[in-house]
Amino acid sequence: MARPLEPLIVGKVIGEVLDSFNPSVKMTVTYNCNKQVFNGHEFFPSAVAAKPRVEVQGGDLRSFFTLVLTDPDVPGPSDPYLREHLHWIVTDIPGTTDVSFGREMVSYENPRPNIGIHRFIFVLFKQKRRQAVDIPSSRDHFNTRQFAEDNDLGLPVAAVYFNAQRETAARRR
Repeated sequence: MARPLEPLIVGKVIGEVLDSFNPSVKMTVTYNCNKQVFNGHEFFPSAVAAKPRVEVQGGDLRSFFTLVLTDPDVPGPSDPYLREHLHWIVTDIPGTTDVSFGREMVSYENPRPNIGIHRFIFVLFKQKRRQAVDIPSSRDHFNTRQFAEDNDLGLPVAAVYFNAQRETAARRR
C-alpha cells in the first residue's frame, strides 16, 4: 500500500511531521462545499478561510477518531523555527460521520502563510476509546508525533495536505 503514501513522502510530510504509516481509513476534506483537498494541490488562503468539511469514511459509529491540522513551515519553509503551528484539533469523531459530530478541542484557525509556500496537513488518528486529549498550551512548537504519543493514539490512519502561500491583493479579486 505504498502508493497512497508517495505524495506524502515526496512532500516530506512523512519524515518531517509523520512517521510512515499504513492508510486504513478514507478521509475526505472539502472546502466551500466543492473544493476537495488532494495531496500537494495549492489553495489560496481566501479559499480555506472557513472551516472545511472533513468526512471519515471508515470504522463505524462505535469507532472514534481525532483530527489534527498543522503547518510545519512556520514562519517560513526555509527556516521553520516555530515548527509546527497547530490550526485545529477535533476529537471523538464517530466513524462514518464528519467532524461536526466530534468535539472541537482547539478551534479552527484559518491558514495565513506570510513567507513562502506552506504545507497544511490534516492527520487522522483512530482512538482506542472516547477520550479527552491533552490540549497544548501553545499553537506554536506543536509536535504531531508527540501529541499522538502523549494521547495514546498510535500511528495515523489517514493524512492529506495542501499547499498555500500569501495572497497578493490582486490575486484575491
